[in-house]
Amino acid sequence: MELFLVRHAPAEPRAEEGGTQADDALRTLTPRGRRRMRRAALGLVLTVPSPQLIATSPLVRAVETAEILGTAYDRLIPEAVNELRPGAGPDAVITWLKRLPAEHKVIAVGHEPDLSILAAVLVIGRQSPIIELKKGGACLLVIPPGISPGTARLDWLMQPRHLRSLVTP
Repeated sequence: MELFLVRHAPAEPRAEEGGTQADDALRTLTPRGRRRMRRAALGLVLTVPSPQLIATSPLVRAVETAEILGTAYDRLIPEAVNELRPGAGPDAVITWLKRLPAEHKVIAVGHEPDLSILAAVLVIGRQSPIIELKKGGACLLVIPPGISPGTARLDWLMQPRHLRSLVTP
């Protein structure tokens, strides 16, 4: 399986940081975050041809990011997956991944530190983050059949500016 982890694009600040949305799950992407993610999505399309699935955390900012990716991939409709919700844990995500066909290319849109912890568990078998995904950044994990901790390979990591730079101005 090829698992592409994508952190959601920049969202409105939390209420305690001056944002207007009291419910963290309902925070939306900023206009700038949307623009930047549209461009990063085009870079991702050049890097990741023909995924079978775009899965997303059900939180609004992740869903909006996944919808931008879905549009870039010729209207591939994202699927909300509770296992990608913040705090669900890597074991829940691994259990979900095991239900998917081993040959799938899956884009999973989620949150930090959850995505970095998931990557660490899959690559080194421990919950010690080995990567840092900026908002709108992505990485590719190549996972052998069976999907067990410590067996994946980190193929690449691109921050959002790298993805955007793949698209000519």
